[in-house]
Amino acid sequence: MGKINVTVDDRTYQADKGISILDFIRANFSNDVYKYVLATKNSKLTELFTTLDSDCKLELIPKNTTIGMDTYKRSLTLIMVAAFARVLGSKNNHRINVMYSMGRGYFCRLESESIKVTDELLKEVKSVMKEMIDSDIVINKETLGTDDAVARFAAQGMTDKEKLFKFRRVSKANLYRLDGYEDYFYGYMVPSTGYINCFDLFAYDDGFVLMAPYKGNPDALPEFVPQEKLFNVLKTSDLWGKTLNVNNVGDLNECITNGSIMELMLVQEALQEKQIAHIADMIKEGEKKIVLIAGPSSSGKTTFSHRLSIQLRAHGLRPYPFALDNYFVDREFTPRDENGNYDFECIEAMDMKRFNDDMRRLLSGERVEIPTFNFSLGKKEYKGNYMQLNDGDVLVVEGIHGLNPLMTSELPDDSKFKIYISALTQLNIDEHNRIPTTDGRLIRRIVRDARTRGNNAKDTIAMWPSVRRGEEKYIFPFQEEADVMFNSALIYELSVIKQYAEPLLFAVPRDSVEYLEAKRLLKFLDYFLGLEERNIPKNSILREFVGGGCFNL
Repeated sequence: MGKINVTVDDRTYQADKGISILDFIRANFSNDVYKYVLATKNSKLTELFTTLDSDCKLELIPKNTTIGMDTYKRSLTLIMVAAFARVLGSKNNHRINVMYSMGRGYFCRLESESIKVTDELLKEVKSVMKEMIDSDIVINKETLGTDDAVARFAAQGMTDKEKLFKFRRVSKANLYRLDGYEDYFYGYMVPSTGYINCFDLFAYDDGFVLMAPYKGNPDALPEFVPQEKLFNVLKTSDLWGKTLNVNNVGDLNECITNGSIMELMLVQEALQEKQIAHIADMIKEGEKKIVLIAGPSSSGKTTFSHRLSIQLRAHGLRPYPFALDNYFVDREFTPRDENGNYDFECIEAMDMKRFNDDMRRLLSGERVEIPTFNFSLGKKEYKGNYMQLNDGDVLVVEGIHGLNPLMTSELPDDSKFKIYISALTQLNIDEHNRIPTTDGRLIRRIVRDARTRGNNAKDTIAMWPSVRRGEEKYIFPFQEEADVMFNSALIYELSVIKQYAEPLLFAVPRDSVEYLEAKRLLKFLDYFLGLEERNIPKNSILREFVGGGCFNL
């Protein structure tokens, strides 16, 4: 057997030709065998059982990265559903539905006519999971032709996967097998169950939570902090999916092909409009003078503020929408992050004193000149935009720090109405493969940044981790402070937005750091059939990203 040269972190190792990446790690990084979960081979992402047949460059991917932790959670999900299969057995017709994120874990439901979730059941499943992990069972992968995979899904009653692959263009499908259970997963797996060293399983509401660690500390579980308001919004979105009879990508693709998609779009938009009207009712009945709208990037805050303003007018009020961004401090006073770059996400980048002074004066009936922030010059400008509140006038303020108590510390609480908005994806690829909310928002931002700011996808992807850190620090901790939450995600949106996103993602250079993420998003979008944008209502939140809306955004 010949030798090959394998380069890792600028150091070259000699290895036997045909060695697997896993065995290479065992031979050269024996203390970190369970640290690394994937690798890139000559910049191509691959699993650790891949063999090395020629000289190559490897990058070993640990659990404490986004890709690594996604792989960890995916593998943990496989272990969980395999454990349920062992505990409940084939004689019981059951389904495990991985619904949405809860803290650092997933909220799941057991769908069965005869079995209910109990602490005893979960204790038994958790025990089997631990047994599997302690046994360090190999997770086997099998590549099948798509037709063979569909037939196997049908035989096992996996109707969601059968429908999903009905619309797939690829000729192959990868199935993973563990302890006699096999399933399809979107993305790669760890080599064996021993890599999963940290998890929990416990009952919650009408289902249960599968807890996983955070990439920042992959060897410890974070505290589970219930977020009741957010959870109720997610449950409502789930009910909307059931109302529309669309619970996964296969259902959506079927609507597109059978011609019922137009009705689905109209009903979804009507459900959102109904909720916005209800929020306007609450504002009028509470006699609120300042509406504060906050949420993470690409949630559709601006379009929502305009639509809410229209509903407030329909309720006999006079709304005045404006952006909190007009109250940035001048550029010379903007804080910098640990890398020396301007930190526009932190609340110290906002002129909180000026904002509170202006809002307090408005509430007392004074005439106030509102600034406009010039982003090119990096300073506030005053151009005669005067405002004075009279009876029936309502300020509608949108910005990422709207729910932070520091932003409105000098304003009376009874004057404020706080709204949290986010694109909380209610659609999953199938029962065991969920669509992360962050993916939907990132794709929205890629498309909007290209259209309105001239940014390419590479730059937007590169900036995204910084945006996410800002959200984790300055937005998410205050979401439960909201009086009401609004979900801006649309069940059909990814079928529309893929036409805009795909050319931008294909343009990301192969030799760039951002290429792996671009390729992952392209693979993800390939699950969706395309849908024309011409039938999207002009006031839809989706118009903020693809253009052509009535609010000139």
